[in-house]
Amino acid sequence: LQESESENKLDGETASDSESRSDFGGSSPVPTSDDTPEVLNRALSNLSSRWKNWWVRGILTLAMITFFFIIIYLGPMVLMTIVMCVQIKCFHEIITIGYNVYHSYDLPWFRTLSWYFLLCVNYFFYGETVTDYFFTLVQREEPLRILSKYHRFISFALYLTGFCMFVLSLVKKHYRLQFYMFGWTHVTLLIVVTQSHLIIHNLFEGMIWFIVPISCVICNDIMAYMFGFFFGRTPLIKLSPKKTWEGFIGGFFSTVLFGLLLSYVMSGYRCFTCPVEFNNDTNSFTVDCEPSELFQLHEYNIPVVLQSVVGWKTVRMYPFQIHSIALSTFASLIGPFGGFFASGFKRAFKIKDFANTIPGHGGIMDRFDCQYLMATFVNVYIASFIRGPNPSKLIQQFLTLRPDQQLHIFNTLKAHLVDRGILGSLEDA
Repeated sequence: LQESESENKLDGETASDSESRSDFGGSSPVPTSDDTPEVLNRALSNLSSRWKNWWVRGILTLAMITFFFIIIYLGPMVLMTIVMCVQIKCFHEIITIGYNVYHSYDLPWFRTLSWYFLLCVNYFFYGETVTDYFFTLVQREEPLRILSKYHRFISFALYLTGFCMFVLSLVKKHYRLQFYMFGWTHVTLLIVVTQSHLIIHNLFEGMIWFIVPISCVICNDIMAYMFGFFFGRTPLIKLSPKKTWEGFIGGFFSTVLFGLLLSYVMSGYRCFTCPVEFNNDTNSFTVDCEPSELFQLHEYNIPVVLQSVVGWKTVRMYPFQIHSIALSTFASLIGPFGGFFASGFKRAFKIKDFANTIPGHGGIMDRFDCQYLMATFVNVYIASFIRGPNPSKLIQQFLTLRPDQQLHIFNTLKAHLVDRGILGSLEDA
């Protein structure tokens, strides 16, 4: 009995967890099985399970990286479509776990309402994005202009319909369980949908803000696994017993170096550094601009302490490389906590992976648990330290005003410029 209790404590489970488990219907909702393709099983049959897992993960990782390069090559529209598909799949994996538990009581509408709320939230977020980034197109089409004007009211009405449907679905004696699942759905929407929407916002700032953070998380995941596999001895956290300090530290230094090199290469190409904008004349996305200061080489003085070590007094680098240090540091030190959070979730429900979509890696959510946290950080980082006022968007909104409103703004701006002495100097010139 003492051994059993100690095992439960190591697993992070308390008496209340046991009660909750019985309330949810008992055993693990998602069974685990060997999902390795038969071809790989035969090819690696002579290896130990440890090395077999290493090769399976390695081969599938290379395949996923190749796929990542292909979708980058196909352009922003394909990237946004892939983000949407990943979001839906991650939502499906998490909701399926809840549904397998919830379905044991044969209660109505949970799965239907979950997908309905997903539709509502996506309608709200993507409607906001369309209005923000395709403003001219929206104003040009009458149906889109009406939908844009009343977008938030329509979104609220849709959500309110789902809310009323949930209340009507409540069944006596199972109220608590139904509210558990209502909260489950909304937390899933917060984690998956909101943060995938931020990924698309980052993409519009320039593909470099999309590719570098994602690549840093991938690099950290790979290098932490490699260092942990070959040198790991010291456990890092109980939630993930296979994670080691050696892998954590090795992944950090490797990721920072990788981020610096990748940023240097990508900063020289306009297709990566320019914001993704919609061209109303061609009705297509364009990536062309004059590179900002972030993506122009500058000369920096090396600290005196390091000059004797490296043998240089100055170094030429892009300012974005300095920002990449912040991105790669977050990906290495804080990003893994997204994985630890997912590990805690899986251990709470006694499952190995969210799904078996990718052999050796688990489900899509198993691969994107850190990416979502990274996307939120990048969006906050851009808003705090990078993004400034966008003159083109201001002009677009100005042109949609009534003539008397345009004249009022014009006169106010003119008076302001005259007071500052800017307009007079321009007229003299």
